[in-house]
Amino acid sequence: MQVIAFTYDKSSNWYKEELEGCPNWTLVLVTYGRSVYWINEKKQVVEKGQWLLIPSKTPFYGRSVPTQIHEKYVVQFTADRAQELFPLLQLPHYTSRSTGKYELIVDRLRLIHQQWQDKHSYYLTLCEALLKELFVYLHREWDQDTTSTATAQLVEQMKGYIQNHYREHVTKDELAACISRSPNYTAALFRKVTGQTISEFVHAIRIKTGIYMLKHSALSVTEISEFIGYNDPSYFYRVFRRLTGLVPTDLVSDRETIRK
Repeated sequence: MQVIAFTYDKSSNWYKEELEGCPNWTLVLVTYGRSVYWINEKKQVVEKGQWLLIPSKTPFYGRSVPTQIHEKYVVQFTADRAQELFPLLQLPHYTSRSTGKYELIVDRLRLIHQQWQDKHSYYLTLCEALLKELFVYLHREWDQDTTSTATAQLVEQMKGYIQNHYREHVTKDELAACISRSPNYTAALFRKVTGQTISEFVHAIRIKTGIYMLKHSALSVTEISEFIGYNDPSYFYRVFRRLTGLVPTDLVSDRETIRK
């Protein structure tokens, strides 16, 4: 499994045509809005939170919805021996599904995108490892029974609570009260559907906010650390590096360079 091309599209006039079929597999994840594909003359609308997997040599074309901006990650890759590991890569037709592990999948794609842009030593090896990890999460979800609408709504309620309280210390007891379930059931359900523990999800939201603030605000690293819920800046540094591979000052330096 080798990454051949990686793009991040943000456009209202995107168009792609592979009438002879792309020689590589294509994986798409829409992160905002929607895009439309015609695959073997069948229409497939892909919206935020949905992924689309197109086998190699499958004719398709796709475009934006007119006048509407959409954002998506697109990975082209060879399957090679990974076909023996992952049943999705054995299917002869395209596949699309919404994911309950959206934040986890987006995080892996962001890391691949970063590696693809930076092109440091062994970046292709790391991209391959991240893509395989991503497919493990897709398959775990694929192998499970389809999450019921009621269960999905409970998880969305929990995500909404975390979005509003991520700067605080969010506990399973608070989330349990939010959905009127027991704390242990709440924690297990959240992990089963999202692929992340509650604390992992909170960290991911905090770091995502931190990245934006480091790039676009005038606050210091310590001020941002405190704002997003880390009273100890050194702990913020450790979590930030673990999740992004960078340190906060890397982004501050970029911000200062841009201002100059």
